[in-house]
Amino acid sequence: MNTFLFGIYPYICLTVLAVGSIARYERDPFTWKSSSSQLLRRRQLVMGSVLFHVGVLIVFFGHLVGLLTPIWIFDAIGISHGFKQILAIVVGGIAGLFALVGGGMLLHRRVSDPRIRRNSSVADIGILALLLAQILLGLATIPLSAQHLDGGEMVRFMAWAQGIFTFRAHVADLVIDAHWIFKLHLFLGLTIFLLFPFTRLVHMLSFPVRYLFRPGYQIVRSRRSAAGARSGERDRTAS
Repeated sequence: MNTFLFGIYPYICLTVLAVGSIARYERDPFTWKSSSSQLLRRRQLVMGSVLFHVGVLIVFFGHLVGLLTPIWIFDAIGISHGFKQILAIVVGGIAGLFALVGGGMLLHRRVSDPRIRRNSSVADIGILALLLAQILLGLATIPLSAQHLDGGEMVRFMAWAQGIFTFRAHVADLVIDAHWIFKLHLFLGLTIFLLFPFTRLVHMLSFPVRYLFRPGYQIVRSRRSAAGARSGERDRTAS
């Protein structure tokens, strides 16, 4: 089971993430959006969204850089494993609390407002709940990490993550005796990757680069003013 969960399951999740995202973008491009509910209820959205997104982005990129940067690079620039461990605990802990509070506000808003709940899919609520569970698990690893301030535990997970991308044999053995909270945190993170293409999370992959090079501005008019403009054009044509 350990070999499947941490040696095979990661490749299943990453494959579905890549192929599923491409397939959705090609087949259903109009579903590639965040499906904002701001028009239904702005109150509670702004604060919750800012806290959640800031916290999640810091945590995500912190994990990305921390786990996938080769260990020799940290050694070359003089960053010790212990310092990296303490930095991850402090910065990750603060960012995790931001994400937890903001995500809690967003989930409460989505399930407590009847209009927003009617316009929310099971995937919308489910993926937010999964993200909050993952954040809670991440925060729960902090007391465990504090017992290994030498950074040895972090090096173990760095070797595992990098071993996945370098197709290292028997990579699952690196985490076989890790604490179950760490293992559950890894498993749930991989599962979120697996579900990613089928949820609103796909909007994370979009960046409107072409908007930076748009010629001119967009003119946005109300329906009434647009109808008046069309009426004026008809009158001029008739005359």
